[in-house]
Amino acid sequence: MRLSRLGFTCWLAALTLITALGVAAYAGVPFRDPDTATGPTYVRLPVILLAALFIDVVPRIIHRSRGRCDVSGTAGEVIRERLAWPNMQFTLIGLVAWYTTYASIRNLKGFVPFVNHHVYDVTLERLDRAFMLGHDPAALLHQLLGTGIAAQLLSFFYIAWIVLLPFSLAVALVWHRKTFVRSWWVTAVAVDWVLGVAANFALPTVGPIYADPHAFSNLVTTPTSKLQDSMWAERMTVLANPDAAGVVQNIAAFPSLHVAIAATACFVAQWAGLHKLLRVGLWIFLGITSIATVYFGWHYVSDVVAGLLIGVASAWIGAIATGHKPNGGVPELRSGARALQAG
Repeated sequence: MRLSRLGFTCWLAALTLITALGVAAYAGVPFRDPDTATGPTYVRLPVILLAALFIDVVPRIIHRSRGRCDVSGTAGEVIRERLAWPNMQFTLIGLVAWYTTYASIRNLKGFVPFVNHHVYDVTLERLDRAFMLGHDPAALLHQLLGTGIAAQLLSFFYIAWIVLLPFSLAVALVWHRKTFVRSWWVTAVAVDWVLGVAANFALPTVGPIYADPHAFSNLVTTPTSKLQDSMWAERMTVLANPDAAGVVQNIAAFPSLHVAIAATACFVAQWAGLHKLLRVGLWIFLGITSIATVYFGWHYVSDVVAGLLIGVASAWIGAIATGHKPNGGVPELRSGARALQAG
């Protein structure tokens, strides 16, 4: 039952890998490990898994050992409980499926300029101004929030997303006891990626920061602005010589996957009935992310709207794919509270 909940995720992983390899052959661009800067995958994945297991097991041993003399016995008890083969099998398969999908999608995103040579930034910029009654939404945010302290704060939250996503997946695959929540989240994120990259190919854009850099020149230097500079340099390197670049270009603005995945987290937490503080925190984080992504020029307002729609759809599809039937448009979580206990 545990592994059956990951069936759709494994299917997506295989499909995206085959598609990425096929597009790579068609475009004449190499398929690469998207994160070689942090070490090869065969080293990085075991390190991520071991770190998550360590953080999961050690605090439990310390907590249960209070007032007990037999620390080794307690440690053995916790290890047998948390590292039981069904749990480990679920974790390993989920991790491999997740990373296969991630690496394939990152490569597919990088292939966009080699497959679809059109760029629709002018169209989306006009649409943004229509939304905002003739105003530039990023300029309005700069005037409203300022370009100094606000930039630093929003940059913190934007970069935090990059750290929180793999952390949340580690929590889902290793820590969380409820299998249905674990599989639902991992599957929903995979769906986000697939829907997002399909939109990347359908409507290629580079985003406001690259289409009109001058509009963001008044912002102070932040980790986000440095990331934007490095990503553009990587894109130019890849477009100039994809075989020798050694990196994967990662610029394809429509839709905002930051917003999509943050929205998915909100709806999964909401529909699964997770703790209220977590749900409120996720909704706040979604709001800040949506503002930050326009403020820094990563995305147009239409990218944010599309991201929200993809986020909701992915949470819903993830629920259906992991065995939850829709009930009035909302996934029915198998008799509510009993599902939380039985998952």
